[in-house]
Amino acid sequence: MTVTVPATRHVFWGSASPLAALTNVSLIIIASSRLAHALTASAAIVWVYCLSALCVCSCSRIFPRQGKKFILLFLASFSASVYLLLLWLLSPLAALEAFFFVPLISLLCASSGLFQRIEGQKLANALSQAAFEALTLGGLITAFAFIREPLGYASLSLPGGSQGMGQLFLFQGEAFLPMRLVAESAGALILLGYGLGLYRHFRDKYAPGARENDE
Repeated sequence: MTVTVPATRHVFWGSASPLAALTNVSLIIIASSRLAHALTASAAIVWVYCLSALCVCSCSRIFPRQGKKFILLFLASFSASVYLLLLWLLSPLAALEAFFFVPLISLLCASSGLFQRIEGQKLANALSQAAFEALTLGGLITAFAFIREPLGYASLSLPGGSQGMGQLFLFQGEAFLPMRLVAESAGALILLGYGLGLYRHFRDKYAPGARENDE
């Protein structure tokens, strides 16, 4: 028997989509300037989503009804803080570079509706859903980084190393100005605009019911 997921609850086309919330868009722009930052952010998203989901499934019965949203935000923020601490122990420079966008992930996790979607589910199902949503957002950020860094900086980087990131390759010479713009926030917004146009085109084609979320 095949279970059809409603379009409005689809992890990519529905309200759980990484492109459905403004906080997600801001994180995509900030963390996709370099592939090293994108990979660091993707690992942080998986860590925060899964650890927060684990805490929610294990302790939801003892949460008070009043102030529950603040408790969930605290759990997500605590998970992000633990990730930053572990990253600091491994690579202090990489942690400093990630210090701006990793705390944003806790707000993203708390406002994404993940905790409401996994409420009442078994632990294994909740963790798998949290990991799938996190990997979807992380994959989107990484895909943008694969476009922005080679075009904007003529390079490709990985996290780690004495400088906080290591270069996989670096082309010599100055980058052409229009291509350099892709590495800046304005260029990222333009690129994201084209991406949103394609996203809505295919969403209307494959999940027409999800369009109701924009109205």
